[in-house]
Amino acid sequence: MAAPKYTEGKYLSTGGKNGAFDTLVCASMGEPNDTVTESSASSQNSLSETRLRLEAIEKERDQLIEDLARSEAKQKEYSTIIDHDKERAVAELESARLGFNQRLQEALEEKFALESKLVLAKEDAVELALQVEKLAEIEFEKVTSHILEDAQLRISAAETSAAEAVHQVEDRIRKVTEETITSIVSESKDTLNKALTTAEQLGSRAKKALADLSGGLNLMDEIAFVRSQNSGLQNVVNDLKSQLLLTKNEVEKLKTALLQGQEQVRASELRATEAERALIDFQESARKRSIKREEEINSLLDKVKKEAGDREKTAAKAFKAELEGIMAAVEAAKVTAQLKDQANLRRCEALQRSLRTSESALEVWKQRAEMAESMLQNKRIPGEGDEGVDYVISGGRIDLLTDDDALKWKLLADGPRREIPVWMARRIRTICPKFPPRKTNIDEALSVKSKSLKLPKLEEVWSIAQEKPKETDVLIEHVIEKEVIEKKRKALERALQRRTIKWKRTPEEIKLEPGTGTGREIVFQGFHWESCRRKWYQELAPKAADLSQSGMTAVWLPPPTQSVAPQGYMPSDLYNLNSAYGTEDELKQCIDEMHTQDLLRFLYPQALGDVVLNHRCAQKQSPNGVWNIFGGKLAWGPEAIVRDDPNFQGRGNPSTGDIFHAAPNIDHSQEFVRRDIKGWLNWLRNDIGFDGWRLDFVRGFSGGYVKEYIEASNPAFAIGEYWDSLTYEGGNMSYNQDAHRQRIVNWINATGGTSSAFDVTTKGKPTGVMGWWPSRAVTFLENHDTGSTQGHWPFPRDKLAQGYAYILTHPGTPTVFYDHFYDFGLRDTIVELIEARSRAGIHCRSTIKIFHANNEGYVAKIDESLVMKLGYFEWNPAKENNLDGTWQKFVDRGADYQLWMRH
Repeated sequence: MAAPKYTEGKYLSTGGKNGAFDTLVCASMGEPNDTVTESSASSQNSLSETRLRLEAIEKERDQLIEDLARSEAKQKEYSTIIDHDKERAVAELESARLGFNQRLQEALEEKFALESKLVLAKEDAVELALQVEKLAEIEFEKVTSHILEDAQLRISAAETSAAEAVHQVEDRIRKVTEETITSIVSESKDTLNKALTTAEQLGSRAKKALADLSGGLNLMDEIAFVRSQNSGLQNVVNDLKSQLLLTKNEVEKLKTALLQGQEQVRASELRATEAERALIDFQESARKRSIKREEEINSLLDKVKKEAGDREKTAAKAFKAELEGIMAAVEAAKVTAQLKDQANLRRCEALQRSLRTSESALEVWKQRAEMAESMLQNKRIPGEGDEGVDYVISGGRIDLLTDDDALKWKLLADGPRREIPVWMARRIRTICPKFPPRKTNIDEALSVKSKSLKLPKLEEVWSIAQEKPKETDVLIEHVIEKEVIEKKRKALERALQRRTIKWKRTPEEIKLEPGTGTGREIVFQGFHWESCRRKWYQELAPKAADLSQSGMTAVWLPPPTQSVAPQGYMPSDLYNLNSAYGTEDELKQCIDEMHTQDLLRFLYPQALGDVVLNHRCAQKQSPNGVWNIFGGKLAWGPEAIVRDDPNFQGRGNPSTGDIFHAAPNIDHSQEFVRRDIKGWLNWLRNDIGFDGWRLDFVRGFSGGYVKEYIEASNPAFAIGEYWDSLTYEGGNMSYNQDAHRQRIVNWINATGGTSSAFDVTTKGKPTGVMGWWPSRAVTFLENHDTGSTQGHWPFPRDKLAQGYAYILTHPGTPTVFYDHFYDFGLRDTIVELIEARSRAGIHCRSTIKIFHANNEGYVAKIDESLVMKLGYFEWNPAKENNLDGTWQKFVDRGADYQLWMRH
């Protein structure tokens, strides 16, 4: 019987050492019996070598069986991992369900608490209205009774004074008249008596003369004597007449005085009548005022009732909105749980697919092992079915090698690929899967002509994090999806945390006032003058965690708007946020990173936007060649520019501040300008994510407009840059800078206190605004204008530590400059001072007591918890008589500064 013949097939051996055996087998199966007899001698010589090859194949089969066992062990390990992941997923779902139920219960409890508070607030409002009404009635009665009593007293005093004056005048007239009449009567009596006496004497002498005449005396002498006596008597009579005339004159004078007295009495009566009339008028006006006051009180009560009703409606709306927010949070929690469930399901499906792949690979290995075993036992010989098949086993995966080299390179290289973003690489590193195996080298694949059954080693298995993934990769899509879910989860947790934890904080920490925030802000200026030369948002975002840990509570970001100057202070299209610092998406990601790190640990995360409202650069020229036509979404014209701008031919109203000569000055008195600016600020708040404002060049327009913008956009914090020149004498800065800080305080007053302002005066000469209005003073040592590469007004480099020790331990809101924190090596010093400020509980309204201030140094106590010293002189709180308590040294920087905390 002739031996069967087999067609020679194309087969790739396991190695070059088995080539002789393969040749022998192929030859023995394709040659006649007589050829075998002729080659028996050579077969005898190669028999020993063939046995050696068989032993090697046996060892390889053992190795293959061992690998198969490892594969089965890995399969079991994968099964264990899948079971563990399933259990963990179930546990996470259960914990999520419990957490959701707990949060729902807390939300319901909070709802009931809010309802009870609302009821109490209603009762308090009604009681307050009643109290106000009662107090108003009491105060009205008090005021009216006081006014009436005062008027009656004044009228009584006027009547009494008038009566006293009349009585005095009448008494005086009576006394003068009586005295005059008495003197006239007495003088008249004396004169008459003298005349009678003289007449009697003359009569007696006449009788005597007649007797003598009759007795023969000289009659002519007697007549002469009588005549002389008559002339004397005539003189006496004349004197009496003159005295009577004088008396008449005195009487006339007395009559005149009496008439004057009567006129004064009539005037007093008129005054009394006028006072009575005034009293009647006053009573009438008081009655009218009381009626008006009563109407005002009634209107006030109506207003209070209306406001109470409005507050009740507002509280109801707020409660409804809060409830809707809670429901939205609950829905978000449900969506998050569903997404997490879907992700877990996808993960389980991926693991199951991986398990099925490993099972199929195990089947392939089993088949290959059976094929090798059958080959060794001559159970299967390669035949015609293997013709034309080229394949290479590489690292446990079979890659078909096509004849198209371009397709090979596309399948194996598929590059170049883009760089991985930092955030994506960070998320990918948290996964670090162990599949797929190492990529096939194309050169090795083309050069190898035999198939290998050797599995790769564990250290050769590469990680997906070391490659550059493509956007279409399934794994990257899972990573992005996981990132989205994680962001939603963190946002939900922050929302729930703010709704539940904020009620546990102290009133001082949660009280948010316009212009001051919580009063415990520490602002970090997150850029300098040269930041526009780099992709700054991408560079600043990774520092959010470090800033949060350092104690910063708000970050002042650079101007976000497209600008003619790269630094951002010459804005053009306000709604275009693709600036020299980065794109709009990068800005949003930077702000999100700040919020994710809970930058403001007290309650309100803050990212402050640097907004330029005073001026704006035009994008087009007018027909006469002036750049005063604005473009973009806010397409204004010359009517939006103040008319006294000397360079841009504005047609608006005159400016309400100073002129900025480099760009068109905006007319904020125009209604459409204010409306557009309010819309832009609200867009920055709601869509971009800013929490507050740093207002540039605010001395260019009225602070009243700033008040309107702040009330419309409702920022958590606002700072105005009111920077003008200080006072100098003989080239040196004056000690008294009250006029300078008064101008800043006037601007803050113009805003209604809704905005703080940079304390430029304190940078020049302590104390500035900090000494007059500390809650609105934002202190600083340097910024991008005064320091950085501009160096307009740099703080002495060797005194920076003392400067920060001063502003970080004093009231006001301190600002830390980027260069000092990251470039000047002051990070640890500033963090230590912030820790001292936090421990001492210092805020923008803290009190100060200064113990020592001269050329030697400075000592002050802030509140009742911290004492700080600047300078080299010796001082210790234990030796100070005015310091109570026990003080422990917290920071000792030698001659620079020292801090003590109350123990």
